[in-house]
Amino acid sequence: MIDNSNALLLTAPQAAKALAISPRTLWGLTKSGQIPCVRINGWTVRYDPADLNGWIEKQKNKPTPPPRNQKKGKSINGTA
Repeated sequence: MIDNSNALLLTAPQAAKALAISPRTLWGLTKSGQIPCVRINGWTVRYDPADLNGWIEKQKNKPTPPPRNQKKGKSINGTA
Protein backbone atom coordinates (compact mmCIF):
# COMPACT_ATOMS: atom_id res chain seq x y z
CA MET A 1 0.00 0.00 0.00
CA ILE A 2 1.27 3.44 -0.88
CA ASP A 3 1.53 5.78 2.10
CA ASN A 4 0.85 9.39 1.22
CA SER A 5 2.88 10.67 4.22
CA ASN A 6 0.61 13.69 4.68
CA ALA A 7 0.77 14.58 0.97
CA LEU A 8 -2.61 14.74 -0.73
CA LEU A 9 -1.05 14.21 -4.16
CA LEU A 10 2.26 12.77 -5.38
CA THR A 11 4.54 14.13 -8.08
CA ALA A 12 5.49 11.85 -10.98
CA PRO A 13 8.90 10.97 -9.48
CA GLN A 14 7.28 10.18 -6.12
CA ALA A 15 4.58 8.04 -7.74
CA ALA A 16 7.09 6.19 -9.92
CA LYS A 17 9.29 5.47 -6.91
CA ALA A 18 6.29 4.28 -4.88
CA LEU A 19 5.30 1.90 -7.71
CA ALA A 20 8.92 0.79 -8.27
CA ILE A 21 8.74 1.70 -11.97
CA SER A 22 10.58 4.27 -14.05
CA PRO A 23 9.10 7.74 -14.57
CA ARG A 24 8.98 6.92 -18.30
CA THR A 25 6.88 3.81 -17.65
CA LEU A 26 4.61 5.82 -15.36
CA TRP A 27 4.13 8.44 -18.05
CA GLY A 28 3.29 5.78 -20.63
CA LEU A 29 0.69 4.26 -18.32
CA THR A 30 -0.71 7.71 -17.58
CA LYS A 31 -0.83 8.72 -21.24
CA SER A 32 -2.66 5.50 -22.17
CA GLY A 33 -5.20 6.10 -19.39
CA GLN A 34 -4.24 3.02 -17.38
CA ILE A 35 -3.19 5.05 -14.34
CA PRO A 36 -5.42 7.99 -13.41
CA CYS A 37 -3.89 11.36 -12.68
CA VAL A 38 -4.93 14.81 -11.56
CA ARG A 39 -4.09 17.62 -13.97
CA ILE A 40 -3.60 21.02 -12.42
CA ASN A 41 -3.91 24.01 -14.77
CA GLY A 42 -3.92 21.56 -17.68
CA TRP A 43 -0.17 20.96 -17.46
CA THR A 44 0.98 19.87 -14.02
CA VAL A 45 0.35 16.17 -13.34
CA ARG A 46 -0.09 14.71 -9.87
CA TYR A 47 -1.16 11.29 -8.62
CA ASP A 48 -3.64 10.45 -5.88
CA PRO A 49 -2.21 7.66 -3.67
CA ALA A 50 -5.69 6.07 -3.47
CA ASP A 51 -5.77 5.85 -7.30
CA LEU A 52 -2.33 4.23 -7.33
CA ASN A 53 -3.42 1.69 -4.72
CA GLY A 54 -6.52 0.96 -6.82
CA TRP A 55 -4.36 0.42 -9.90
CA ILE A 56 -2.16 -2.00 -7.96
CA GLU A 57 -5.22 -4.02 -6.91
CA LYS A 58 -6.41 -4.20 -10.53
CA GLN A 59 -2.98 -5.47 -11.60
CA LYS A 60 -3.19 -8.30 -9.07
CA ASN A 61 -6.38 -9.59 -10.71
CA LYS A 62 -5.15 -9.45 -14.32
CA PRO A 63 -4.15 -12.69 -16.06
CA THR A 64 -0.45 -12.98 -16.81
CA PRO A 65 0.27 -12.28 -20.51
CA PRO A 66 2.36 -14.76 -22.51
CA PRO A 67 6.11 -14.05 -22.76
CA ARG A 68 6.96 -11.45 -25.40
CA ASN A 69 9.38 -13.67 -27.30
CA GLN A 70 6.75 -16.33 -28.01
CA LYS A 71 4.01 -16.20 -30.62
CA LYS A 72 0.85 -18.23 -30.39
CA GLY A 73 1.31 -21.77 -31.61
CA LYS A 74 5.12 -21.71 -31.52
CA SER A 75 7.50 -22.95 -28.89
CA ILE A 76 10.68 -21.18 -27.91
CA ASN A 77 12.74 -23.11 -30.48
CA GLY A 78 10.39 -22.09 -33.33
CA THR A 79 8.54 -25.36 -33.84
CA ALA A 80 4.82 -25.78 -33.45
